[in-house]
Amino acid sequence: MEMKKLPIGIEFFDNFKRDDFYYVDKTGFIRDLLNTRGSVNLFTRPRRFGKSLNMDMLKTFFELGTDPSLFDELEISEDTALCEQYMGKYPVISISLKDVEGTDFQMAYAMLGSVISEEAGRFSFLLESDKLTKADKKKLSYLIEEEFGEARALQGSLRLLTQLLYKHYGIPVIVLLDEYDVPLNKAYWNGYYLEMATLIRSVFSQVLKTNKYLFFAVITGCLRIAKESIFTGLNNFKVRTISDIECAKYFGFTDHEVREMLCYYGVEERFGDVKEWYDGYRFGDVDVYCPWDVINQCDKMRVRKDSPMESHWENSSSNAIVRDIIEEATEATKAEIETLISGDYVEKPIVPELTYTDLDSEDPSLRQTYLRSVLYATGYLTDFEASNGKVHKLVIPNKEVLEIYRDRIYSWFRVRVTRDREHWQKFCMAMETGCAKEIENLFNKFMEDSISIRDTFTRKEMKENFYHGMLLGLLKSDGRWLVKSNAESGIGYTDITLEIPSKDIGCIIEVKYAEDGAFDRTCEEAMRQIEESRYAAVFRQRGIPTIRKYGIACYKKNCKVMYSVEEESF
Repeated sequence: MEMKKLPIGIEFFDNFKRDDFYYVDKTGFIRDLLNTRGSVNLFTRPRRFGKSLNMDMLKTFFELGTDPSLFDELEISEDTALCEQYMGKYPVISISLKDVEGTDFQMAYAMLGSVISEEAGRFSFLLESDKLTKADKKKLSYLIEEEFGEARALQGSLRLLTQLLYKHYGIPVIVLLDEYDVPLNKAYWNGYYLEMATLIRSVFSQVLKTNKYLFFAVITGCLRIAKESIFTGLNNFKVRTISDIECAKYFGFTDHEVREMLCYYGVEERFGDVKEWYDGYRFGDVDVYCPWDVINQCDKMRVRKDSPMESHWENSSSNAIVRDIIEEATEATKAEIETLISGDYVEKPIVPELTYTDLDSEDPSLRQTYLRSVLYATGYLTDFEASNGKVHKLVIPNKEVLEIYRDRIYSWFRVRVTRDREHWQKFCMAMETGCAKEIENLFNKFMEDSISIRDTFTRKEMKENFYHGMLLGLLKSDGRWLVKSNAESGIGYTDITLEIPSKDIGCIIEVKYAEDGAFDRTCEEAMRQIEESRYAAVFRQRGIPTIRKYGIACYKKNCKVMYSVEEESF
């Protein structure tokens, strides 16, 4: 039997049946939404957790003229009374704001107009409706042709569409607004936030507030922007954030859903790896995986079962917030990050509603609280356990996100220490000449001003990887050297190999975490591993006469270096 294709990047619901893609059934969301909805319903989730696909599923289900067979054998089809009442019974306006951006306000304004014009074009048949007046049709023509004239025409465009659809069908309209906060995010980073917030507020207010043509609306985004900022005056406004229990299981994959997918593709033995890398998010009372990661990794493993684990979400998301927090870290924030990257939790308040201007607060404590709240909302932190208030037990959700933090820390560390060119050059010279004590003293000095790994329950190899990354960053900063990480050599893989072609010198570096500060024993273990695993073989085979061997033991912000050298004449 031919297997279904994995739906990488598929955001249109009807593609799943038409093109035979694997679908994780989330149609129960339709029932739960109808049973608990308000007039306006906001769902906030991180990127790549299925928001856009769920929105297209809603559009497909409710829109007039839908194909009922698309929902055959799915959970919602079992509720025949609900399907009879709601399926294919409503006009639907569906807008995604994910591409509304620009380097200035005018460019973003034009993008928003283009998106709304495209949606208006779907209803061009209304130009032939005998229920609409000539004036109505003229206004619709302007929307379709992007002739908005004054700003108020764009501001009232979505409300106008609901009015025209209601006139034609005599049925209230469902409005779906996906990724509503993307234009605000782009505006903040490009310096026109207040103008964009004013525009979005006006568009939303007109279509969502006291609109008799509206049945209900669903809005999605990453952040819960403060009601008074964007959703001013809305009544019966329901918000489900990542902390809320309602509808929690419909964004992200559950343990059961991941096991089923891996089993279907014959890679169920990799479940432990997938869980370690992509699980760990807690939405309401449900533990979930990032769907984007699971689907992309499963696609690789179905071709090659032993495919290495990779970061997929990282490459599809902006890490600007992580960069900001690390680069502006106070001593208190450094201590917090040390705790988090060690696998422990921090107990801190979260602000549920934000405006982007909050991130510019001059109060360092408030600014860090706001930035932490953004990290929580966007998936860089999650709840360790269910929270009943503003204070949350926060952890880094999984190995993939941990790597994002580490990468930013390594980058920050490398820039900082290489700015101190005198000490960095001394460090490089010491590595080249085999001055172990100098390497030890300088690495200790660098670590004094860095973030370290705390001695918590985190696995030993994760602690070693942290120091490995710091050292690798230092050595790679000298572009004249050939530096490799985890390279195959002898009968194993070396932590770091370093070749200095101009001097015919090769270096083998083994980094270990010294449990409880047992530096001497750990250094000896590192040196023994270099010899027993014959790591120097790669340099011997290439005729490099001088091979320096370093065993480096690290604990918190200190290290010890043990050294030996092998020299031959060829």
